[in-house]
Amino acid sequence: MHEVSAPDSKITASLRGGVFALGNFDGVHRGHQAVVRAAIDKARGMGIPARVLTLEPHPRTILRPELGPFRLTPADIKIRILRALGVDDVIIQPFTTEFAQLSAADFAQHYLINKLGVQHVIAGYDFVFGHNREGNMQLLRQFLAPHGVGVTEVTPFRDTHGEVMSSSRTRDALRQGKTDIAQHILGRSWSITGVVQRGDQRATSIGFPTANIALGQYLRPKYGVYAVLASRVGEFMKHQGVANIGVRPTLDGNTEWLEVHLLNFNSSIYGQEWQIELLDFMRPEQSFPDVRALQDQIRRDVETAKTIFSQVAQK
Repeated sequence: MHEVSAPDSKITASLRGGVFALGNFDGVHRGHQAVVRAAIDKARGMGIPARVLTLEPHPRTILRPELGPFRLTPADIKIRILRALGVDDVIIQPFTTEFAQLSAADFAQHYLINKLGVQHVIAGYDFVFGHNREGNMQLLRQFLAPHGVGVTEVTPFRDTHGEVMSSSRTRDALRQGKTDIAQHILGRSWSITGVVQRGDQRATSIGFPTANIALGQYLRPKYGVYAVLASRVGEFMKHQGVANIGVRPTLDGNTEWLEVHLLNFNSSIYGQEWQIELLDFMRPEQSFPDVRALQDQIRRDVETAKTIFSQVAQK
């Protein structure tokens, strides 16, 4: 299994050819998974490798920086999930202003054919490429057909209500605190992964020590308190917790953090990489008149979270 930065590492003969799944795959939701699995099935049938070609950073980061943080899965997390699906390689094309100027025809001819030597490509119905998003699946077929390269278009992946599984729908759900809808689309709980940082110890001073993780380029879900499961990256054991995402209006109201208080846990985890899964949104972030009122609310939050964990365990 390789992750290759396309312009910075030579595409050797062993990495050319194969069936390529094309896309940004932010979130790697159930629709994305359908594309990747179709590529794996096709590759196995042809007896060649199954590979993913993706862009980093996400084009929106370069083309629409004013939109602010929006990522569902940063690059390293996206690669982990893609790897777990069973692809042979992930090839990462850095998205630069220069790459953004590449025409659709040049992307197909010089990049897919000449550089990667694709033998078959698979993408979702809404895949676009090239300068100003001028290329679509129909054009991709026209460009690749003369080279004997087939194109498979994966139709929209819908739930039982006919709703399309998409990254934008996932973002909308999280911004509204609807973790159940996000989980439904992703096929797993949405999570934030990061290195635990030492904060100002204000939470510890009021009796509820927290592990603090910067939000970075992650999408900002609805500010508030969540029941969460937390685990150290690389370990299977999950710890129950209560997390606040926001700016702590009662304590300082300035810095965006994910702060998680782990239940029945007292080990030091500073400097470790942890994954925090959002299970359920419990209440919006709010300001309290004093620290005692905040402490009382946190105690109620812990009891509410315990009820949620009990209900999850019974499913």
